[in-house]
Formats: sequence, structure tokens, C-alpha cells
Amino acid sequence: MAVRKIVTEGDDVLTKKCRVVDKFDDRLAMLIDDMIETLHQSGGVGLAAPQVGVLKRVVVIDIGEGVIELVNPKIIAYSGTQETLEGCLSCPGEWGITRRPSYVKVKAQDRNGNEITVDGKDLLAKAFCHELDHLEGIIFKTVALRMLNQKEIKELDL
Repeated sequence: MAVRKIVTEGDDVLTKKCRVVDKFDDRLAMLIDDMIETLHQSGGVGLAAPQVGVLKRVVVIDIGEGVIELVNPKIIAYSGTQETLEGCLSCPGEWGITRRPSYVKVKAQDRNGNEITVDGKDLLAKAFCHELDHLEGIIFKTVALRMLNQKEIKELDL
């Protein structure tokens, strides 16, 4: 496993739509393992393949309850609404308020190609939406209601 460089805003890879994964092999497993190591080293809660320069539909998420690996994920159900502060490893030091569903159900494949379904509430639902947006070439700032800088965040005491 290796820590990969996280691509930051301004790199075209973050604005491109990712390709469907159709080969479930050692290269995919290595990508997922590297993404997990990169995520844990970064201190974030989610990472999508384009954030490490790979245009494949792969996401890893860890909100502190164990790693969730998603290949070719699709949101198949959602409900509720939450407005929360959001940031991104590809936009260091920038934050914004986003409106996301408070419940999300995702259908995907695991690293071996087996179909899985995962439910998430609150932070996990937000992470699903955020990371799946990356697979469509969308960064959180596109959906942010209002951008906040560090000073404003401290004033809000969030």
C-alpha cells in the first residue's frame, strides 16, 4: 500500500466524469488499498478515485465505523434534508454550508465485483453524496449554499 498525492482544485481531473469499473483485478485492489491508506493519512472521511488522479468510479469512506469500499456506486434512495458544514481534501482550508439528504441508500459493487447495498444517515449520507459527486466531476463548492472562510467558521463556533 502507498499514500497517493491528493489532487487539488484546479486540476482538470476533478471536473471529469469517471469511467465505470469493469475489471475487478489486482490493480483495482491496489487502488482501493492505496486510497484507504491515503484517506487515513489525510484525516478525511471520504476519498474518490479522481482525487488521486484516477478516473474510475471508486470511493472509500470511513466515518470512524470502519472502511466502506464502493465500486460503481449509485444512489438508489434518499430522504430528509440536512444543512451542514462541508469541506474537501481537494479544496484545503475551504468550507461551505451544503444541503444534502439526511438518509441515503447506495447500490454498488465491492472490490470483487459482488453487488452490495449500504444505508447511511447524517454524516455517512453526506459523505456518500459528496464522494459520488466527485465521480461526476462535481466538487462540494458547486453545491455549497455559502462559502465560509476559517474566520467565519470560528465566529459561528462550529
